[in-house]
Amino acid sequence: MNILCWNTDDAIWQHWAKVMPLQSKVIRVQSSEEVFEALNRKASEFEYCFVFLGDENFSRMVEDVVAIKIQFSDLKLIAFPNRSSQDAALRMLSNGVNGQCNPYIAQDQLALVLSVVDSGEIWGGKVFIQQLIKQTAQREHVLTNDTVLDELSDRERDVALFIAKGLTNKQIAGEMDIVERTVKAHLTAIFKKLNVKDRLALALLVQG
Repeated sequence: MNILCWNTDDAIWQHWAKVMPLQSKVIRVQSSEEVFEALNRKASEFEYCFVFLGDENFSRMVEDVVAIKIQFSDLKLIAFPNRSSQDAALRMLSNGVNGQCNPYIAQDQLALVLSVVDSGEIWGGKVFIQQLIKQTAQREHVLTNDTVLDELSDRERDVALFIAKGLTNKQIAGEMDIVERTVKAHLTAIFKKLNVKDRLALALLVQG
């Protein structure tokens, strides 16, 4: 596995060197220009790109991360922000960034992150993803992309609307008087029909 790492912090770089997957080849760069140069030259050689977002120029780096993901959509990109920012997380994850983690992530946790991302899911932690959905729902006063919802059955539509409000599968099951397994089945069908990969993408789509 080849991993391109944009990291300007030596202490965090030393930590990453200790927790990287075995047999991975890691290449370090220290600017957005170097990232684009490496990817423009041989993007297919890199499966992952890790980006450390320090406090300096944080907002600009968030936009750089988004730009990288938009231009190289097949690249699995994980952000490692040095500060907690739901706005930054929403900006990145809603534009296809595959996850965000603490820069000092443990080795076993990183292995779990990569496993989740490899399966096509976003890594951010379930609680964090739910918080993001609820935050945007409150901002938008929820919903509503009716054109998108027209493609769904009545029950699927109900599930999608509950997802857009930030409800968990268990809460949706209670509201609809069905079992969680049925909620999951509806979600699988919704993801396929609307061509989205996860509940965050679904919530943002429904919220318009």
